[in-house]
Amino acid sequence: MPKAAEKSKKETPLMGQYNKIKAKHPDAILLFRIGDFYETFGTDAIKTAQVLGIVLTKRANGSASEMELAGFPHHALDTYLPKMVKAGYRVAICEQLEDPKATKSIVKRGVTEMITPGIATSEKIIDHKSNNFICAIQFDPKQLGVAFLDLSTGEFFTAEGQADYIDNLLQSFKPSEVLFSRRKQKDFIQKFGAKFYTYTLDEWIFEYSFGEEGLLKHFGTQSLKGFGIENFTSGITAAGAILHYLKENQHPDLDHINSISRIEQQQYVWLDRFTIHNLELLDSPGGGAALIDVLDRSISPMGSRMLKKWLLMPLLDKAAIENRHAVVEYFVKDADLRTLLQKQIKMMGDFERLISKVPMGKISPREMNQLKVALQALKPVIEACKKAELPALQKLSDQMNPCDLLKEKIDKCLNEEAPVNLQKGNVIKNGFSEELDELRKLSGSGKEYIAALQKRESEKTGIPSLKVGFNNVFGYYLEVRNTHKDKVPSEWMRKQTLVSAERYITEELKEYEEKVLGAEEKISVLEESIFRSLIVDVNDYIRPVQINAQLIAQIDCLLSFATVALENKYRKPELSDGHQLKISDGRHPVIEQQLEAGEEYVPNDVFLSNDEQQIIIITGPNMSGKSALLRQTALIVLLAQIGSFVPAKAAEIGIIDKIFTRVGASDNISSGESTFMVEMNETASIMNNISERSLILLDEIGRGTSTYDGISIAWSIVEYLHNNSKAKPKTLFATHYHELNDLAAQMDRIRNYHVATKELGQKVIFLRKLKEGGSHHSFGIHVAQMAGMPKQVIDRANEILLQLEGSHGTNNNSKKGEAQKKKIKAPEAGMQLSFFQLDDPLLLQIKEEIENLDINTLTPVEALMKLNEIKKHLGLK
Repeated sequence: MPKAAEKSKKETPLMGQYNKIKAKHPDAILLFRIGDFYETFGTDAIKTAQVLGIVLTKRANGSASEMELAGFPHHALDTYLPKMVKAGYRVAICEQLEDPKATKSIVKRGVTEMITPGIATSEKIIDHKSNNFICAIQFDPKQLGVAFLDLSTGEFFTAEGQADYIDNLLQSFKPSEVLFSRRKQKDFIQKFGAKFYTYTLDEWIFEYSFGEEGLLKHFGTQSLKGFGIENFTSGITAAGAILHYLKENQHPDLDHINSISRIEQQQYVWLDRFTIHNLELLDSPGGGAALIDVLDRSISPMGSRMLKKWLLMPLLDKAAIENRHAVVEYFVKDADLRTLLQKQIKMMGDFERLISKVPMGKISPREMNQLKVALQALKPVIEACKKAELPALQKLSDQMNPCDLLKEKIDKCLNEEAPVNLQKGNVIKNGFSEELDELRKLSGSGKEYIAALQKRESEKTGIPSLKVGFNNVFGYYLEVRNTHKDKVPSEWMRKQTLVSAERYITEELKEYEEKVLGAEEKISVLEESIFRSLIVDVNDYIRPVQINAQLIAQIDCLLSFATVALENKYRKPELSDGHQLKISDGRHPVIEQQLEAGEEYVPNDVFLSNDEQQIIIITGPNMSGKSALLRQTALIVLLAQIGSFVPAKAAEIGIIDKIFTRVGASDNISSGESTFMVEMNETASIMNNISERSLILLDEIGRGTSTYDGISIAWSIVEYLHNNSKAKPKTLFATHYHELNDLAAQMDRIRNYHVATKELGQKVIFLRKLKEGGSHHSFGIHVAQMAGMPKQVIDRANEILLQLEGSHGTNNNSKKGEAQKKKIKAPEAGMQLSFFQLDDPLLLQIKEEIENLDINTLTPVEALMKLNEIKKHLGLK
């Protein structure tokens, strides 16, 4: 017998069904519904048991070899599914598609939903304060196309550009899943690394004609001009690939994805991935606070999500920025309006994600009521913004839709206390459906109906002992004792004869019985039907509700800016079309929040101008605050251009179009790159992308290599930035190389500054104040002493420093001078072995005892005894 036939013979019908479905989804864990359990088999079971910590068993399952098995109750899906998706697994949910009671053969099953990290919508999987984007990338020879979609909100974006721009977008949108052609895996890793969760698709899916056709069909339009993306060839291809991927993975209901927006590179400040990392905008590598932690005082999840996008995509349009500043200023001044808006937004919840559940049929009755509450809370916001004496707020009010008809529909239909689970009942209001009301009356008032019927028939027939009863054989009946059976009406039908009585049924009783017995089931079916009908009605309001959500998110963000400004004494910045950057008493927004009680942040002034003071070289001690000064300058500019007030006494900012930073040690040894290589990669990216309006922050360039190489590279970079014919970017350059101070004497637009210190004896106090003029001392040895370095090391370092400073005047260009500078005298004999130089009282005591010994009169036995005594002092045996 052939092996295939033998296998088929031994395979049970259930496993045959499982294997057939699993073959269609080989790369996903298949949750196979069997009765009240979801079961997994084979390698899926091994992975599931490991991730979920559930029991792994084995059984034959109709085949010669054993198969692993792991499962959990179906009602625990919401508990276990998030764990599997967060562990990076694709999960296919296979449900029973028919009632087991309605079939004599094996129950029909099929995959009803595919869950992956990028297309998850459950609140238990995704962060309510962050978007959950799925991304697709199209690799075209001229330029790349990219699309981002959040299935939970319906937000859909596309863009085109070179690899570095797409990389910036990937860092900003932080997609949970990235799609690309199977043949482009190597290209993706080379350009963007291996840090993303990726999934590859067939090459034909990334054809322009296929993508365009998919978008046109989805949006129901004849062209894509209305979305402004008609010329985005590779962007359209990427967007089409996402829609195809969703529909292929059991997500066909996408009515909430009703628009797509283009991301224009020219509209936003350029922030490369190094800058996003170095400025610690969304997270801090050390686990400390990031800028978003200080800035995000939003009330709704919608506001939090939008704030993150704003933070990573600062504006370039001066009018748009000033429009945000005007609203923030209005909120700062009007406390009553601020309080009212905060109160109303708090009531709204996350109705952006609620409305997105409607087309997917995942919204619960309780969530539908919350949508109504959100729309009710919207009305006072519309009225307050309309009354505000600010055109920007009035415009926001005009764009909002109160959706009165939608509120009315929900209010008329649903109970105020409708449950989460539709099957629990009591979802639809009394009075909404006559049929439902009658069924409920039958179900809930059966005793009253029977009592009334019994009384009525007793009076009608003159039978005082008439009773209405029920049994499982023939249902409801009228029981008449034999003494009164001659009074029984002719239309009554005899059903049963007893010793002393007769039992009858009537047409009315039979009709009532049918209604009562099926009432509960009919109530459940009817309530579900009414609720599904309501969902269809709500589907027509998806777009206006989404627009409302976006506008409320904007207000929430601007309220957040106002709250932070009031609490932290931020000031409104002045924007200009010029090329100056002038900050008075600027502060670092994060560091100032982390100071101990009573400690005040030392503010600093910064002035940069393309024509006068283009480059500032900052020298000064370690730990004096050079890096913080660089970062705070960039953060003040960034805050200003997202529409926030800034932590400064005053700020005049000529619009910045690119912010570059090379701050801190971002070693990448795990990827085979040294600190210096990473540093040079980041710096090269800056040098190749500078513009006239760029702001560049460089910290300790060249320190990853030898001193002479480092000075040479740093010197050359400063010269390049100063003498570049295409652009004169504003630059802050913090360095330990005091030799760079000489550049100020040679070039017109370079100035030397230092971070001030004060020496008190052997101690150094960091004043953290930026002052004009260069510094010639880094106080590195003092910092080492503060860190607890052994005294011997500190003393030796001071000795070496004196030797090096003594030879500083030697001609650096001569080989002899260079050799002299490098030559350091060896320590005196015994110096490295002398433990008595350590400040240890016990060792000093032993030293004193040894010094007092007269070795000329000491006998060998006495010497051994003294040595044993010293060992006991030291705790040695």
